[in-house]
Amino acid sequence: MALEDILSAVHIVAAGDALIAPSVTRRLIAEFAGRPEPRSRPRELTGVTAREREVLTLVGRGLSNAEIAAHLHISPGTAKAHVASLLTKLGARDRVQLVIAAYDAGLVSPAA
Repeated sequence: MALEDILSAVHIVAAGDALIAPSVTRRLIAEFAGRPEPRSRPRELTGVTAREREVLTLVGRGLSNAEIAAHLHISPGTAKAHVASLLTKLGARDRVQLVIAAYDAGLVSPAA
C-alpha cells in the first residue's frame, strides 16, 4: 500500500467516514439488494428519532457523511453525530450493518 493510500485512509477515518470506499459500499449494497429475502414484517427501529430515520435511509442508499450533510442541509459534524447515534442505538459495528438495518426496516429497497 502506498504512503498516499495510508494517509488517505487515516484522513477518511478521522473525518468519521468508513474506511471502505464509497464505491465499494455501493457495490456491497447492490449485491445485498440483489439477494432479497422474504420478510414477514420490517424491523422495528425502537428509540430512533425521525431525523435519525432520515439519516439511516441515506446511509442505506450509500451516502457518505458529507453527502448526508449536503442532502439534509446540516453540518458534516451533525451528520456524523447522527450516524454515531444510530450505530449505538442499533448495536451496529459499522456502516455496512447500518445499511443492512435500513433494508431490514424497509427504509430502502433495491428499487430505491
